[in-house]
Amino acid sequence: MKRSKTSKGWMQEHLNDPWVLKAKAEGMRSRAVYKLLEIDKKDRLLKPGMVVVDMGSAPGSWSQVAAPRIKPGGELFALDILPMDPLPEVTFLQGDFREESVLAEFERLLAGRVVDLVLSDMAPNMSGNAVSDDGRMMCLAELALDFAQQHLRPGGNMLIKLFQGAGFMEYRAAMMKMFHTVHSRKPEASRDRSAEVYLLGLDKRQV
Repeated sequence: MKRSKTSKGWMQEHLNDPWVLKAKAEGMRSRAVYKLLEIDKKDRLLKPGMVVVDMGSAPGSWSQVAAPRIKPGGELFALDILPMDPLPEVTFLQGDFREESVLAEFERLLAGRVVDLVLSDMAPNMSGNAVSDDGRMMCLAELALDFAQQHLRPGGNMLIKLFQGAGFMEYRAAMMKMFHTVHSRKPEASRDRSAEVYLLGLDKRQV
């Protein structure tokens, strides 16, 4: 199939993206790593000894930088529907988080550990239909929030990617009920035209 001018333009922009070039030069798995690094520098989320869950982890850039930062003593568990090349000190499960059997297996890997930080950079495959894409994104986000409700310790934190579309304000309100503080973050590495924004929930409330 012949590529459209739009897809060719996107590929050219991607290849010339300074964050993509920086990731390649520094041996990082994707440009997304700089989003987490900027937020972590500002909010100091990653600390030695933490138990961290990375949802939507492939290709592994967030796990790549998070795992060393929670040593010594920390543990990182990653999950994605796509395969991910192994990383030192990272326990990875491939599967669809929307399936109960996959979630049950992930919980088995946690083996009762209480989670200190939930990271979620999950996003559905984009169809180009804003209504459909927003709905599928919100479905993933709601599953992540439910996971945090069940496994994140009181006082724990959550960082999640969302689209500023249908359901965003309702989701933010739900996070504000779960956490004492909720911030919006738009890292420099996030493209200006992108609707993505990160919500950071700090200090989970005692149930």
